[in-house]
Amino acid sequence: MKKYLLKNILLAVIGLVSVAANATVKLPSFFTDNMVLQQKSTVPFWGESNQQSVSVTSSWDKKTYKAAVVNGKWNVVLKTPAYGGPYTIAINDGEVKTLQNILIGEVWLCSGQSNMEMPLEGWGKIENYKEEIANANYPEIRLLQAEHIESTLPLNILKVQHNGWNVCDSKNIADFSATAYFFARKIYKEKKIPIGLIHSSWGGTLIEAWTSSGALSTIHDFDAQIEAMKSESSRETLEKKYNADLAVWEKHLANADKGYQNEKVIWASVGFDDASWKTMKVPSFFDSNGLGNFDGIVWFRKKVAIADNSKDFTLSYFADDDDMIWVNGNYVGETKGYNVERHYTIPSKYLKKGENVITIRVYDGAGNGGIYGEENIALKSDKEIISLAGDWKYNIGADSKDLPARPYLAQGQNRPSAIYNAMIAPLADYKIKGVIWYQGESNAERAFQYQKLFPLLINDWRTQFKDKNLPFFFVQLANYKQQKQEPGDSDWAELREAQFMALKLPNTGMAVTTDIGNGEDIHPKNKQDVGGRLANIALAKVYNTKIDYSGPLYKSFKIENNTIVLDFDFKTEIKAKEGMLKGFSIAGADQKFYWAEAKIVNGKVIVYAQNVPNPAAVRYNWADNPDGNLTNASGLPASSFRTDNWKGITQEKK
Repeated sequence: MKKYLLKNILLAVIGLVSVAANATVKLPSFFTDNMVLQQKSTVPFWGESNQQSVSVTSSWDKKTYKAAVVNGKWNVVLKTPAYGGPYTIAINDGEVKTLQNILIGEVWLCSGQSNMEMPLEGWGKIENYKEEIANANYPEIRLLQAEHIESTLPLNILKVQHNGWNVCDSKNIADFSATAYFFARKIYKEKKIPIGLIHSSWGGTLIEAWTSSGALSTIHDFDAQIEAMKSESSRETLEKKYNADLAVWEKHLANADKGYQNEKVIWASVGFDDASWKTMKVPSFFDSNGLGNFDGIVWFRKKVAIADNSKDFTLSYFADDDDMIWVNGNYVGETKGYNVERHYTIPSKYLKKGENVITIRVYDGAGNGGIYGEENIALKSDKEIISLAGDWKYNIGADSKDLPARPYLAQGQNRPSAIYNAMIAPLADYKIKGVIWYQGESNAERAFQYQKLFPLLINDWRTQFKDKNLPFFFVQLANYKQQKQEPGDSDWAELREAQFMALKLPNTGMAVTTDIGNGEDIHPKNKQDVGGRLANIALAKVYNTKIDYSGPLYKSFKIENNTIVLDFDFKTEIKAKEGMLKGFSIAGADQKFYWAEAKIVNGKVIVYAQNVPNPAAVRYNWADNPDGNLTNASGLPASSFRTDNWKGITQEKK
């Protein structure tokens, strides 16, 4: 009997050891070493296990939380103290997994499109990037980088880079969001609170892609596309029509491109006479080199001398948006995407000793266009490096103005809700302090629609993160494109207006950046001030710091005889930044705007123009690339605005 009992006990022990050995607790990708958890909160913490129960022990309070495993999943709610650390969390389901170097602090979600995504180095190369990277030693700032993923349905798994959270240092910061980093750095320097940055953004994306299908279904602007994501037959119908329309448009484009004749490339041939072509510096954007705001096809040609053609050459550069390349009339390759670095190999068989001709065809659909990147663009082989920087011959192949509008169908990541499903939904239970957002360039052509899309997204995220007052601070579009001599319409101004209107929502804040953009670059390099201005808003609104965080914001107007009197919020020491006030235009009932004179009297701005005796409306900085100078004690710029509600150029676009 004793032997039998002893045998059973031994088998049971062996069984327990076997089960423990097979225990495999799994955690979401954002629960890793080095993570930051939100301070003074009840923080959901969850995972998977093949055991019956799990216990979680937090070192800051030495408490153990127990959870039953149901259908392979478990969850607990941790109580976090005021900021501090480092701490550990031990998860035990028979085998112990311990997360190390955890900080308790403030977690911010950083999202948007390319200007939020823009890294310190990589394709971004912000101002002073080498120095900024070298000095980025902030062990209490932590970084989590989401991968670019899209999905037709909400996911519960977030795909991340670099195995999860990383400590902010020179090695880890180079490919991280510059705006997010400078935001965190300023708050950390002021408050010495650990900061966790979750960076989930994607260049060239639309706001509706970041919004849940449930929220979008309430406005009905995207019903067909949302249905197409659910239904194979609906998707096929939409795609079939789009593909047919696109084929027709591409035929128009090909027929319009002077670089082709009878579907044969003529402008890439060695013997083609380009003597009548103009010259342009490369690398550069052609919008700022004589082709302001041009969209369409531009061909570039350059003759280069090669001493040794026995080896293959390589050539790397960026192009905006799409490019094709030929060498001595031989097709080498093509690439699509404005932020994708090209890496072409030119076979030695295409080359000859002496003079060779390189031809690059660039198609630009919107915004900047051209061949851009490092100044040292060069052909390289094992034996030679030949600089290609400098003058290239160029000619216009086709102007988009001469073509019908290109058909559009949101695909991939830009389908409504597609990025939300994969890059936001998995984070919904991760406790965060707030959101910083920089997006809108891609929606500028539908700026009027953005008036409802932007607050829709803000309220949607507040619902998903279960915080109806979640701080949401955003960047208003910077100045960009060619400056206009006369006042006129602007879709970028209309988009800024939509962003301004979102301030009606509680606990929002807007960083105005029309003084630190770059008319020649949709990705301005000064991200230090962008992140700093967002941080000022957070310091004032979240961290109770007395700090200026806004320039003047338009409040109301009144017509007095032949003048219009404007009143503002944030008008302490309202003034011109330098010289006389500029950037104001005025119109009568005919809706024709003229540049106006403006002066400040008793804290208000009085606007008038001699040729508008009966004024009806005033606009300020109403342009793609404005140069107004209204400010206040903060030195920060006033937001653009208009006093009228006349129909804009984007009102009918959806």
